[in-house]
Amino acid sequence: MGGDLRAVDWTFGMPPQSKKPQRAARSPIARPTETHSPGSFPAIRMRRNRKAAWTRRLVSEHALTPNDLIWPMFVIEGKAKRTAVVSMPGVERLSVDLIVEAAREAVALGIPAIALFPYTDPKLRTDDAREAFNPNNLVCRATRAIKKAKLDLGIILDVALDPYTSHGHDGLLIGDEIVNDATLEALVRQSLVQAEAGADILAPSDMMDGRIGVIRAALEAADFRDTQLVSYAAKYASAFYGPFRDAVGSSGFLKGDKRTYQMDPANTDEAMREVALDIAEGADMVMVKPGMPYLDIVRRVSETYAVPTLAYQVSGEYAMITSAASQGVLDHDKAMMESLLAFKRAGACGILTYFAPRAARLLREASANGA
Repeated sequence: MGGDLRAVDWTFGMPPQSKKPQRAARSPIARPTETHSPGSFPAIRMRRNRKAAWTRRLVSEHALTPNDLIWPMFVIEGKAKRTAVVSMPGVERLSVDLIVEAAREAVALGIPAIALFPYTDPKLRTDDAREAFNPNNLVCRATRAIKKAKLDLGIILDVALDPYTSHGHDGLLIGDEIVNDATLEALVRQSLVQAEAGADILAPSDMMDGRIGVIRAALEAADFRDTQLVSYAAKYASAFYGPFRDAVGSSGFLKGDKRTYQMDPANTDEAMREVALDIAEGADMVMVKPGMPYLDIVRRVSETYAVPTLAYQVSGEYAMITSAASQGVLDHDKAMMESLLAFKRAGACGILTYFAPRAARLLREASANGA
C-alpha cells in the first residue's frame, strides 16, 4: 500500500507524467452514480422542453384562440352615441348603430359571439319589470339590427329582470321576498320576446329554481326549438359585480343583496347540484360566474359533465387588472392573456370577457407573425 503515488493513473488514461488533467471521454452508455439514479436529475431536466420558443409551442398543453372569446357589450339609447363606463376603463356603452359596428369588428377579429346588456332609462324601470317584455326594448332592437346586417355571429341575451326592475333585483319583489314562481312567469315572457327578436342564445342569469325547465318548455311550444340555452348554473353572490351594475345602471337601485338566490361563495357541492339540475332541464351549456376566483368550480364542472362549460371573467376582475396596469403594477397585456389562459387550463370552452377585442387582436397578430 505504500507504493509510489506518482505511478497511479489519476488522469484516467493520460501519461502519469502529465500535470494537466483532461476530461474523460464520454461513454455512449449513461452510468448512474451513487447520488444520481435513473428518473431524476440530471437524466431528467425539465428545462430542456422550455429551451426555445418552438419547443415551448410544441409541448404547450392549452391554447387560447379568438374562438374561445365572447364579447359582452352594453347598449344605450341614441344614435352615434358612446359613453364611458367609468369603473371599467376602456369599456363603453354604445347606441344601437354603434353596436352593429362593434359586431362587425367582432366578426373581423374572429370572435364567435357577443352578449348584449342594456342600460335602461331609469324612467322605464318598474317593480314588475315590464320593459323586459317590450319587443322594442334596447336589446331586442340591437339584436334585430345585427341580424339585419347578416353577420356570422352569435347573439346572446341575458334572461333576468335586474336591468328593468326599480329595486335592482333579478326577480320580482313582494314585500321583502324575491318570489320564485311568479318570477318564472316573467322570465318566460322575457325569453319569448328575445327569441322572437332573433337571439341565438338565451342566458338565464337570475338563479331562480326551475327556470331552465320552464323556459325550455316555452321555447319548444313556440317553435323556437333551435334557440340555445346557456345557464348561469353556478352564479355566486359575489363582490366582483360592482362595475357591471354601474354599466347597466343598477347600482343605485339595488335594495339589499342577492344572497337568497345567488350562491354562497363557500359552496362547491351545491354548484354541482345546480349544474346537474339545469342540464336535466334542458340547458345546452352551463356557466360559472365569477371566473378566476372560482376556477375550482370550472374544473369540477368541466370534468364531471359532458356539456360545454363557460366562464365569465366579470367586471370586477377586469377592473382589477386594468387598474393595476394603469398604475404600472402589472403589464396589462401579459396579465390579461395569462388570466384568460387560466380559464382554458381549468376546462372552460368559452370565456365571456371585456378583454375580448384586445385579446383577439393580439392573438391574430401573434398568429400572423408565426408566434
